[in-house]
Amino acid sequence: MPVFTRFHQSSRPGDGRSGAEPQPERAQKADVPEGAETAGAGTRLSRLRTWRTRLPRAARALHLTTTALAAVLVLGALLLPNTLPALKAVSFARIPAEAVIGAVVVLALPPRPRLAAAVLYGLGLTALTTVNLLDMGFNEYLGRGFNAALDWDLLPDAQAYVEDTLGGGVATAAAVGAVLFVLLVAAVMVAAAVRLASVLARHRVRATKGALIAGTAWVTCSALGLTLFGGPVASERGAGALRVHAQRTVESLRDEAAFVKQSKADTFGNTPPGQLLPDLRGKDVIFTFIESYGRSAIEDPVMAPGVDRTLDTGTRALEKAGFAARSGWLTSATYGGSSWLGHSTTMSGLWIDNQRRYRTVSAGDHLTLTKAFQKTGAWDTVGVMPGVQKGWPEEKWYGLDKLYDAFDLGYRGPKFSWSTMPDQYALEAFQRQVHGKKRDKPLMSFVILTSSHQPWAPIPKMVGWDELGDGSVFDAIQKAGNQASDVITDTAKSRQEYGKSIQYSLTSLTQWLQRYGTDDTVLVFLGDHQPIARVSGTGASRDVPVSIVAKDPKVLDKVADWNWTEGLKPGREAPVWKMSAFRDRFLKAFGSTPHPSTG
Repeated sequence: MPVFTRFHQSSRPGDGRSGAEPQPERAQKADVPEGAETAGAGTRLSRLRTWRTRLPRAARALHLTTTALAAVLVLGALLLPNTLPALKAVSFARIPAEAVIGAVVVLALPPRPRLAAAVLYGLGLTALTTVNLLDMGFNEYLGRGFNAALDWDLLPDAQAYVEDTLGGGVATAAAVGAVLFVLLVAAVMVAAAVRLASVLARHRVRATKGALIAGTAWVTCSALGLTLFGGPVASERGAGALRVHAQRTVESLRDEAAFVKQSKADTFGNTPPGQLLPDLRGKDVIFTFIESYGRSAIEDPVMAPGVDRTLDTGTRALEKAGFAARSGWLTSATYGGSSWLGHSTTMSGLWIDNQRRYRTVSAGDHLTLTKAFQKTGAWDTVGVMPGVQKGWPEEKWYGLDKLYDAFDLGYRGPKFSWSTMPDQYALEAFQRQVHGKKRDKPLMSFVILTSSHQPWAPIPKMVGWDELGDGSVFDAIQKAGNQASDVITDTAKSRQEYGKSIQYSLTSLTQWLQRYGTDDTVLVFLGDHQPIARVSGTGASRDVPVSIVAKDPKVLDKVADWNWTEGLKPGREAPVWKMSAFRDRFLKAFGSTPHPSTG
């Protein structure tokens, strides 16, 4: 046994034994002197601590680099825009007030409060960065900023969309990655804030002078209104962004309380059944929403040529079959997604532009247009919703006697990304299982078509109506189509494929009507919202086309004073109404008598 080990053990305080032999278990250890590992670790730590002395240039370079990186991170977070178009280098050529104030605060504090302030500052930068990135995503896809009071409810739907589009593994990885990213941002921002606070404290005199100069420059630029690259030199972007989000949250909570009262008041809430829709008695009425069918599809130079040809072809074919059409514009309550907000706004006559409003109104008894048909007792009412793949309690609020979801239509073919089945198949199944059957009452149908849903890849193609079968005919078409991953991030491809998907949906619907429509068929079809901003363009309107098609001229005579355009394509100068105005206008046009309820 090494002499060092015996000596160490014999001289331990309180041992009570001189020259005591080691315990057996110690004798079995490797022949490494006790304390050697600790001594080695201490030596390595000592070397790490003294490397600055041995390598002063490298130490100084590392010190300057980490400090500069910390400054870049902090300034970048304070000046980060909340939209992708604004994400340019010139956006960061500003003097942020929050940086000057932060420097002044840490210089005035003693060590422990300074550390706490730096940590809180870093967490504030984390929150700011997170909401700005969320704003970018929401502006890109939904045409509006993130709302902290309302939009957390959309996250499960977003994950479900990614899962349906790109697969469960990608959805899980994206969710985990998002959480890890936020934690990483928090760690980095806190470390950067602490680093800068420490540097400022060590160089207090120079830091104080620098803060004074920066503060004076900020005040001067602000007072003179100086701008650089189209923006103010004196920036308060960070504080302003957090203030906007705070105000948005407070306003949303207040709005929710006001909307509860509004939803209880209804122009037709007490209208007797016999006074609802008397001028449509005996008609088979179909309300159909085409996913993402927006104004851009008709007017954008990239997408419009193909869509316009489809509308013109459909108009001529329907005229040949004896149908006439009138078309106008509705301004949707949503944009780029959240289709159910467009559906519920149109049917309820209320402006439902967020999930809280949707939950509030769908849990109540506000009269929907579809429920008005049910209330009369003169129609059977059904819903055909191939996009619904789970329980849907809103069925009762919509007044549907029967709902046909993705599992009720007999489809055995492949999914087309998010869409569970092609529109042509869904419409044929609707004809086979519902519309084509004899019944004692006319039918009111609520049909949601999904083939034009983002990401527009792969897109179905028309097949012979007699060849549809159980949908297996679409296997080869689905396999030969584009992959969602190849289109979803490519703006040019997305716009092209979006236009093609709208052409497909319109062709499916107009051919179905031409094939199966009767003298008593009345079709109302419209878009639920515009496609995402990457496709419709920054600052695009929220308008969607709406058309009424019928063989009976008396039906269109009832809406003659609407001044809608003849045919399936609304003119540029056709009237534009808020989507929430449609219910009351439709009810009045077809003879309904208002009897208000106040809740």
